[in-house]
Amino acid sequence: MSSPRYQSPDELNILAFETSCDDTSVAVISGGRILANFLASQKVIHEQYGGVLPEAASRAHQTNLLPVLNAALEKSGLQLSDFHAIAFTRGPGLLGSLLVGVSFAKALALSLDLPLIAVHHIQAHVLAHFIDEPRPSFPFLCLTVSGGHTQIMLVRDHLDMEVIGTTIDDAAGEAFDKTAKLLGLGYPGGPVLDKLAQQGVARFSFSEPQIAGYDFSFSGLKTQFARFLQQNQAADACFIKDNLNDICASVQERIVSFLLNKLRRAARDMGIKEIAIAGGVSANSLLRSALKTMGEQEGWQTYIPAFAYCTDNAAMIAMTAHYLYQRREFVGQDVAPLARIPLD
Repeated sequence: MSSPRYQSPDELNILAFETSCDDTSVAVISGGRILANFLASQKVIHEQYGGVLPEAASRAHQTNLLPVLNAALEKSGLQLSDFHAIAFTRGPGLLGSLLVGVSFAKALALSLDLPLIAVHHIQAHVLAHFIDEPRPSFPFLCLTVSGGHTQIMLVRDHLDMEVIGTTIDDAAGEAFDKTAKLLGLGYPGGPVLDKLAQQGVARFSFSEPQIAGYDFSFSGLKTQFARFLQQNQAADACFIKDNLNDICASVQERIVSFLLNKLRRAARDMGIKEIAIAGGVSANSLLRSALKTMGEQEGWQTYIPAFAYCTDNAAMIAMTAHYLYQRREFVGQDVAPLARIPLD
């Protein structure tokens, strides 16, 4: 590839790919504005397994990438010759899924003689807040919650982030999905549990995990919930069926309160009033409403992404690449995907 000519941010066109797990997404950003963000879901493939089957996810990405790319180009009104860079998710994620996206992006960049921009998936979730107004001011705290990650991040600038709290075992999304699986709610179970919880009352009590600092742990809560079901089903075979909505409301209330109590502690300790949430679990209805309520009590300015930018999507990859391009942070054709990658 020849040395890329610098393009001003107002005229910068970037094509972005996201294939970190089981959704194939392609987005187009121009001058910092998202022109297209298309996604092909694999839900129908994986629900029969009760979770994401990595090999099936990889093969589905191979099938979906080209039609999703064509849809994004048509929506944006741009042609491949109009772009100044190609961006992709390098990690973290499922290695096979990442490999499909990285390989596709590398081949496209090579054929068009364009620079490559590698994006950290979690950093992109945070920068989803800069796609639309209102945008948080620096510094701010961001609670990033998804199926694979639960972290509190101190965000000093677009590309200057520090993890100050993280899960030491399962993530919040895993806690939702595994709880839902114990209840027989199918896959993905988190959204189903959320819907049922809205019709219930949180009348069953689960203790909050006692973890030092700003870190999280959900393994004990999952064990507690499993024993709760075993004990009550032993006494009443219809216990889950007769109390399903209230059970869902109760476990959801504890997971959300655990997340927000940690976030509040960090905000108070650091004296920060700009507070955001991001990641797939930020689509949870109770988390969204409870954050707003806590924000009013604490005097916070709170920020929640639009639903389209909560779950994995290429728009957030494109937005992150927009800032990385301005710092000239390009990678070569020897770049490889990483299932685990630290946030520098």
